Amino acid sequence: MRRELEPHEQAERSIIKKYRRELWGPFIAALKRYSLIESGDKIAVCISGGKDSMLLSKLMQLLERVSDVPFGLEFVVMDPGYNPENRRRIEENAELLRVPIKIFETDVFKVANNTEKNPCYLCARMRRGYLYRFAKDLGCNKIALGHHQSDVVETTLLGMFYGGQLQGMMPKLRSRNFPGMELIRPMYCIREEDVLSWRRYNNLEFIGCACRFTESAARDTGRSKRQEIKELLLELQKQDPDIEKRIFNSIHSVCLDTFPGYIQGGEEHSFLERYGKNQGDA
Repeated sequence: MRRELEPHEQAERSIIKKYRRELWGPFIAALKRYSLIESGDKIAVCISGGKDSMLLSKLMQLLERVSDVPFGLEFVVMDPGYNPENRRRIEENAELLRVPIKIFETDVFKVANNTEKNPCYLCARMRRGYLYRFAKDLGCNKIALGHHQSDVVETTLLGMFYGGQLQGMMPKLRSRNFPGMELIRPMYCIREEDVLSWRRYNNLEFIGCACRFTESAARDTGRSKRQEIKELLLELQKQDPDIEKRIFNSIHSVCLDTFPGYIQGGEEHSFLERYGKNQGDA
């Protein structure tokens, strides 16, 4: 008689078997395409308690077991001021999925929510800084975040529609303030709908957005700009199921020769700098 799988075993098996094409394949593809992991790396997997970061933790655990490239992992949870229910849910899910988390506490929510100017930006900057510092103290040289392909596409559209600029989300970045540290996004090629499907298949319940400012803002305005973009993409996908994939592919094929201006290294450039230098442009 076959033994019934434990929840963490079922979650892992589903990644390799049922969702191999949707999750495991794109995960491995991103690692190779963007050279995210190298021999000797020690990576802090940053867990917020949501579906994305919890899936990331399982993907990284599985990878460590089968990879020919030796690397180490730490599973880090920064408590920025979660309410007791969210904190308990994170701890319970980590135990259920056999993720050996290390929790450290900060006052990020308290500080960010008391500022009048752009609390979300301040919160993100503070969280990133605390994560880098804690990861470095653990001997890590990289932090891994759970952003996925849908985040990349939404961020690109947010910049276009509300920021007046074409700005993407990179698969990896070097830290400016913590020399020798890098940020990587191993789920860069995974779609959010496949993350949701994996969660539902395994009957898992994770915390949503735990930010008190976002919760209050949503009550006041009804929905965020990111939610508007999500809804727009859902409408577009009804007519064209591959629209998200094509937008994602487009940021890998930017034709600078067709843009009147661009920014590189913080410096603005105009097409006039090269205009007329090439013959036969028309």
